Amino acid sequence: MSSLPENAIEVRGLTKEYRAQGAGAAKLALDHVDLDIPRGSLFALLGPNGAGKSTFINILAGMVVKTSGTAKIWDMDIDREPRNSKAAIGIVPQELNIDPFFTPEEMLNVQAGLYGVPKSERRTEEILRMIGLEDKRSAYARTLSGGMRRRLLVGKAMVHSPPILVLDEPTAGVDIELRQQLWESVVDLNKQGVTILLTTHYLEEAEELCDRIAIINHGKLIANEEKRSLLRRLDSKTLSLHVSGLLDELPPSLADYNATLLEDRTGIQVTYTPSKTHAGQILDAIRTAGLDITDISTEETDLEDIFLQLTRRDAA
Repeated sequence: MSSLPENAIEVRGLTKEYRAQGAGAAKLALDHVDLDIPRGSLFALLGPNGAGKSTFINILAGMVVKTSGTAKIWDMDIDREPRNSKAAIGIVPQELNIDPFFTPEEMLNVQAGLYGVPKSERRTEEILRMIGLEDKRSAYARTLSGGMRRRLLVGKAMVHSPPILVLDEPTAGVDIELRQQLWESVVDLNKQGVTILLTTHYLEEAEELCDRIAIINHGKLIANEEKRSLLRRLDSKTLSLHVSGLLDELPPSLADYNATLLEDRTGIQVTYTPSKTHAGQILDAIRTAGLDITDISTEETDLEDIFLQLTRRDAA
């Protein structure tokens, strides 16, 4: 039995240039991208519209031909072993490409047949249960809600038991409850060993779910690291302190800090760099001023802050 690959997906120098159309210029959608997606990870690929995310996914899916570079799926080169490499990946597209006249049960069986899965090895019951559509198994797809159709797409992508699942904007247009159900299914799959590659515009989802995050912009990879490491890049924190009574001015003890009065004058807001300043120093300065603290709240860097900083810097 061959050993499992260290990385589920490996690309080196991956480049895609779309030819000029009419009077328009050629477009470089991917610019020599090097990327490893570790086996078993829940990995986010983020970027603004037109950054190159869909091109990257479509190359892996065999729907777009790369211009240059190499790509491996489950240690199989997509050029030398196209059939086997495609069998190792399940793609959940943005578009709801579902035949309205098939039921979920029929759709999963047809999809399994297209992948050559024998009837005795099909997991239709298991998948219907996993995506929460057991009670809709015989309903026509046209009667399903948008969230149910999204989950059905996940089911279709899993019929051949691929070790890698790619989710391209899976929760677009899905309400909060169904989004939560979808993520529970995805997290369960990841716990079972399935590598998840996610693209999403909901950055809070990526921050909550993923253990590693890459950011692409203008076809170039501008970040690729563990979530904790990425969030530490923006070394900034805001501390809001409410005090008894109203303040007319900042106390002298806070002169060396980036402090401002709150708009309602009920307290002070201090933005500081955690690597250089400890919150305890700020609290000591407040106490030195003789102020009575009634409430404290903090605001930390989140993924949206990092994303905006990196993509704006890259565009400058």
